[in-house]
Amino acid sequence: IDPLGLRITMNMMYDRYQKPLFLVENGLGAKDEFAANGEINDDYRISYLREHIRAMGEAIADGIPLMGYTTWGCIDLVSASTGEMSKRYGFVFVDRDDAGNGTLTRTRKKSFWWYKKVIASNGEDLE
Repeated sequence: IDPLGLRITMNMMYDRYQKPLFLVENGLGAKDEFAANGEINDDYRISYLREHIRAMGEAIADGIPLMGYTTWGCIDLVSASTGEMSKRYGFVFVDRDDAGNGTLTRTRKKSFWWYKKVIASNGEDLE
């Protein structure tokens, strides 16, 4: 959770290896909750991603060749290391708990709609 650290690391990696970069699995895990209106307003995830995407833009302006970027992940998933579902990373909420119970119903989070706009604008519209 350090956009400046991301920019510095991108510069260091390129300086060392002189190869284009491709950033993968960048995201924020949180215990998302439904609001009274049935939506998941994950503004904390949007803020995290916005600032990190801006830092990537600054690294590109520094001359770093960035080939691509992927978030972690597009839908909530079971953690491979802990088996937990409660800490969520995706743009789409999956109704499942740590014990494996739930309907697996999917609900788009606020970040889903935000990131859709980011993709459509090729990263130009981060608001």
